[in-house]
Amino acid sequence: MSTNHKILVIDDSMVIRMRVKEMLPEGNFDLLEAKDGVQGLNLLRSENPNLIMLDFLLPKMNGWEVYQEIQKEPGLRSIPLVIMSGRKEEVTDKLPEPFQYFAFVEKPFDQKQLHGAIREAMTKAKKRPAEMPAPSTTSSKTEEIQVLNEKVAKLEREMEVLKKQVSQLVAFIKHKLG
Repeated sequence: MSTNHKILVIDDSMVIRMRVKEMLPEGNFDLLEAKDGVQGLNLLRSENPNLIMLDFLLPKMNGWEVYQEIQKEPGLRSIPLVIMSGRKEEVTDKLPEPFQYFAFVEKPFDQKQLHGAIREAMTKAKKRPAEMPAPSTTSSKTEEIQVLNEKVAKLEREMEVLKKQVSQLVAFIKHKLG
């Protein structure tokens, strides 16, 4: 007798969790449900599921934070992962494409898209090297600093433009009043 595959769905929407349950092939899947990131991570550690379906926008701890926690633990990193989101940009903002080790499915999805994403996640998980060094926190900090520096530079450029416009406006008003 085959053991059931445990699928953990971490999504604050009960509707999505029910839809996933309805779309799964009959019989050989146990669906575990978590309504926020903290609950999801606890279930992940205690249940060791065969597949994780992770929503990106979650209460208490968002999908990105859950993803980062998963990456820290080799046991969790090897589990096939499907990230779900209503807007792909939310995911690509944090995780650039092509997505190497997880599948992405955009909400709302149909059964075919869900099954495709599950297959893709399982294939990608197999390709993953067994022991990858955990991403060091320094590199992500460096990346964060780089992103912030770029934002600062952009704001400084915008300020320059605004200063020019204000001085032109002041000159125009002085000219009109003069």
